[in-house]
Amino acid sequence: MADEVEIRQETDRGGAKLGFAPWADPAARPLVRFDAVTKRFGETRAVDALSLDIFPGEFFALLGPSGCGKSTLLRLLAGFEAPSEGRVLLDGTAIDAVPPHRRPVNMMFQNYALFPHLTVEGNVAFGLKQEGRPRAEIAARVAEMLALVKLAPLARRKPHELSGGQRQRVALARSLVKRPRVLLLDEPLAALDKQLRGETQFELMELQARLGTTFVIVTHDQEEAMTVAHRMGVMDRGRIVQVGTPAEVYEQPNSRYVASFVGDVNLIEGRLAAVGPSGLLIDSTVGAKLATNQRVEADVGATVWVTLRPEKLRVATAPPAANENCVSGHVAEIAYLGNVSLYKVRLDNGFMMKAQLPNLTRVVERPIGTNERVWLSWTPDAGVVLTG
Repeated sequence: MADEVEIRQETDRGGAKLGFAPWADPAARPLVRFDAVTKRFGETRAVDALSLDIFPGEFFALLGPSGCGKSTLLRLLAGFEAPSEGRVLLDGTAIDAVPPHRRPVNMMFQNYALFPHLTVEGNVAFGLKQEGRPRAEIAARVAEMLALVKLAPLARRKPHELSGGQRQRVALARSLVKRPRVLLLDEPLAALDKQLRGETQFELMELQARLGTTFVIVTHDQEEAMTVAHRMGVMDRGRIVQVGTPAEVYEQPNSRYVASFVGDVNLIEGRLAAVGPSGLLIDSTVGAKLATNQRVEADVGATVWVTLRPEKLRVATAPPAANENCVSGHVAEIAYLGNVSLYKVRLDNGFMMKAQLPNLTRVVERPIGTNERVWLSWTPDAGVVLTG
């Protein structure tokens, strides 16, 4: 209980924990460890020699495209699949031989799998009844959980009488009422509309922070992962290719794959022309010299790629004074997205770049229009240089 109180006291508004970074502490002990885990289905490696640590009280997101192995990894932790090689450990103990119903782990599925003939409180109580818990304990824990997910007034309703968001909260309460050490969420918000999905993301963050339970969510939605998670692991073909906080993965991707998968990006190829005390100079394929204050492990003449997020670019209708980090072209398309507009600019050599600007005035007063000639520029610290 003392640990739980401490966790709650560290919690700031919106579920973000102040100073919560156990992965940065060499002495911190992970709650979940995948130790060189491989899972084969015939000749296919769904998970390939994967190692990963997840810490107590962490909200961790597994992010990747369909077929990358993220749901298989979740099922390995839940006990629905067994590793072909390696070990899955919980609090330092291998659990590969422990059946799913004996693990202090619960899983919330994408389709919620509610019992249509049971009420809301009946669905939430089901697992506790299966365990043979005393009636008074069941009633108290169900009431506590329904209050936590704000469903107490709907306790007597059946699933068909609920909205999609309410059904999602019933499934969440049912998963948490047994007080698992780890809650696994497999695309839990996929069935919700965009507005409700956004609201539910913040409810999940608040709930996780209040309980202090370790959450592991699987999603292909990068925005969702970046919103809810303390850290995220980006997966590709059964491997974790980068782990970090959302800001680290977005601002410092370690490969072209991560840069392209997480967020929108301009990816410019070039050759390393010079290495100086203030950074690098790159001859690019967009017809401009690119200057960056970043250092990389590469020799002069090596092929590199510069990643530029659209919001890092400045857009002007007149050329800037600097010759470096500047390209020009014509506005090919404008996508109005409400708070921002995305400009697709076709450069003089045909290369397409994207720039994002906030809509500070009404759309009818937009200062830059389609087919207008513009100059794109950026600072030396705006891009990330990648060697692979």
